[in-house]
Amino acid sequence: MIAAQPGERPVPSISRVGDNPRGGPTVLRMVLGVHLRRLREAAGISREDAGESIRASHAKISRLELGRVGCKARDLDDLLTYYGVADEQERQAFVALAQQASAPGWWHRYGDVLPSWFEVYVGLEQAASIIRMFQVQFVPGLLQTEEYARAVVALATPSIESNEVERRVGLRLARQELMTRPDAPNLWVVIDEAALRRAPGESKVMQGQLQHLIDMSDRRNITIQVVPFEHGGHVACGGPFTILRFPEPDLPDVVYLEQLNSALYLDKRQDVDGYRAVMDRLCAQAESPSQTLDTIDRIVREL
Repeated sequence: MIAAQPGERPVPSISRVGDNPRGGPTVLRMVLGVHLRRLREAAGISREDAGESIRASHAKISRLELGRVGCKARDLDDLLTYYGVADEQERQAFVALAQQASAPGWWHRYGDVLPSWFEVYVGLEQAASIIRMFQVQFVPGLLQTEEYARAVVALATPSIESNEVERRVGLRLARQELMTRPDAPNLWVVIDEAALRRAPGESKVMQGQLQHLIDMSDRRNITIQVVPFEHGGHVACGGPFTILRFPEPDLPDVVYLEQLNSALYLDKRQDVDGYRAVMDRLCAQAESPSQTLDTIDRIVREL
């Protein structure tokens, strides 16, 4: 990290984040966006004025600052000048970070089956240190078996050809590799009992999936809880959601809400705090991890 002198702006720590970019370009774009936002706010410049300086709208500035898109070299140069960044060493630190953030992630090889709105999530998922999620209809993708994933994809998109089904399954399995990395995130999943009883395919596929959940629960970084039918209604009446937390202290938590053909990404503190409170109450309402194993085992025997 380049040390800042008293009264100077801090230079982004590209050595710490860039040398081992958890999540690759996604997290680097987010870090770059945080620093650009801080520069803009320190200069007292609005998003509208910043957008005009690069011949764009305030919406583009918002996307840049959230790390949703990369920053072109010309735009970055113009923004740094407009924000009053004159020190060449500081400017080069931003340029280096932007170049790393522009590199494609491994998931780009699945671009033919990866919607743009979901591509953002894959990058966030790969970058996260803690992933908490609630699911009501399907077992979460990070915990799906190959056979279960194939059945889910075929059910959700019945008109696509078999080779595209396999590509989508391949992407899902590739995403799961992060759970075996030395720096694997902590995954805490709360699943409605309905998801464990609603088989997308043959019963043997569901049996294999449930046994896989039992096996995965042995891993130290994975916690699984079930909300049983007998508990009645629960606080997450709005549907499934995911909360992602990142190891970089500058990055806010993100709530991911998937819809049929799009997704919402929430990072405002008030929104995130609301979903975090719901997740905490869900964990309190759900069965304990040990009770969950008993429930899953009982459902396996009933299939």
